[in-house]
Amino acid sequence: MNGLRLMAFTTFVAILWGAWSARADKEAGHKEHVIFTADKLAWKPNPNFPAGVQTAILAGDPAKGGALYAMRVKFPDGYQVPPHWHPVDENVTVLQGTLLIGVGDKFDATKTTAVPTGSFMVMPKEMRHFAQTKGETILQLNGIGPFEVHYVNPADDPRKAK
Repeated sequence: MNGLRLMAFTTFVAILWGAWSARADKEAGHKEHVIFTADKLAWKPNPNFPAGVQTAILAGDPAKGGALYAMRVKFPDGYQVPPHWHPVDENVTVLQGTLLIGVGDKFDATKTTAVPTGSFMVMPKEMRHFAQTKGETILQLNGIGPFEVHYVNPADDPRKAK
């Protein structure tokens, strides 16, 4: 009987994985195998962050609610991201540099934790956090949109700058 349960469970997981993969391909608009090499990424300024940050969209549309996405974000050395939050979980892989991450409504460099190259973290939705970079830092963000940045202090929001 345990063998049948294991087979049923394995089949269920395989069906879910197949459905998720098909959804990801459909949402990303890929009809064939796609490879992005680092030297071919299209880096563009990101209006969600103060000047100096660039993003490259790998798959999907980060702005679309309920849609799968993957993107990279590049920060210069010493860059500070003011306290903010996101309406969905933020899944982050550090590909280069070090991200110094802190939790709270006020930026405090003494209360950060280093997240070095090769690390992964999940920041739960609506958790207030801030960051600083050590070295040019490249992050890969994956998740289900919308990817939005809501600043704790509206004066920090570059989209509202005059």
